[in-house]
Amino acid sequence: MLKDIDLHIEAILFTAQQAVNIGEIQKALEKLNNVLMPLNDISMCIETLIEKYERDTFAFALVPISDGYQFLTKTEYHKTISCFLQLKSQKKLSKAAMETLAIIAYKQPITKAEIEQIRGVNCDYSVQKLLEKDLIAIKGRSEAAGRPLLYSTSSFFMNYFGLSSIKDLPALKDIKPQENAIGLAEA
Repeated sequence: MLKDIDLHIEAILFTAQQAVNIGEIQKALEKLNNVLMPLNDISMCIETLIEKYERDTFAFALVPISDGYQFLTKTEYHKTISCFLQLKSQKKLSKAAMETLAIIAYKQPITKAEIEQIRGVNCDYSVQKLLEKDLIAIKGRSEAAGRPLLYSTSSFFMNYFGLSSIKDLPALKDIKPQENAIGLAEA
C-alpha cells in the first residue's frame, strides 16, 4: 500500500491542467502501486484536501468541477492573476522572434534546422519564446534523419491575428515592413 496516499493524490491534482475525476486518480495510483485503491478512500483524501485548501493561508483551493477536481485560484486573487497575465502577454516579441514566427507561419510545418537555414542563425531562443507565448506548437516529427520536431502556428496565433486558416495570411508580396505590433514595449 502507498504511504501518504493523500500526498500522491495532491500531486496528481496539482500537476493536472484540467479537472481530474476520481476514476483517473484511481487508475494512476493503481498503476503506481499495483493495488486497487477503493474509490471511497480516494474520496475521503480529496475531502481532506478540500478542507486543507479552504484555509486563508492558501491563494488557491481544490474545487469540484466538471465531474472531477481541480486546483483554482481563489476569487480574491483573480485581479492579481489577471494583472500578471496581462503583463506577461504584453511583452513585445524581439525582431528575431518575429522573423522566426513569420517563417513558421508561411512554411509550416517546419523543423528548427529549416528555420535556421532560412534565417542563417540559431533560433533556439526564439522558438522557445514562441512556444511559451503559445504562438507556435509542436505538430509532430519529420521523417528526416533524427526525426526532428515540426513546428506550426497554434490556434492562439490564429485567434490573435483573426485568421480562420493559414490561407488568410497576406501574400508575401503584399507585406510592407512594419514595427513589431504584438504587445507593448518592454520596459
